[in-house]
Amino acid sequence: MDDLELHRATGTEITAAELYASLVLRSVVFVVEQACVYLDPDGRDLEATTTHLWLARPGGAVAAYLRVLTEPSGEHRIGRVVTDGAHRGRRLAGRLIDEALGFAERPVVLEAQSHLVHLYARHGFAPSGAEYMEDGIPHTPMRLR
Repeated sequence: MDDLELHRATGTEITAAELYASLVLRSVVFVVEQACVYLDPDGRDLEATTTHLWLARPGGAVAAYLRVLTEPSGEHRIGRVVTDGAHRGRRLAGRLIDEALGFAERPVVLEAQSHLVHLYARHGFAPSGAEYMEDGIPHTPMRLR
């Protein structure tokens, strides 16, 4: 049985504790596990038009997370898609992507780690540019078809 609850908050609604838990997961995976030294808090988490989505047990740690940004061009950008190692293989990121696509206005774009292009393709995304390196990891720009 799935005991994870879906949470959603804008940048102005998210509590300090919720954002902190999300930043911990993002740091554990992106900075420590993937050995990429970069400043994850980029000033966009608290924007009024940012939407945070995450799955967690009641009172528990974040199992999976993503955020949706509204770009100045009007595009919605899905990013910071991350799943805790103990919860991988349960398609939690896919659940969050489906939820995001339920409200994100088109066009929707993202920058996929290239080894995960297939994950986003299952949701209708297609590569929209050449692969590039970011923090030593190949990435592929993608756009919802």
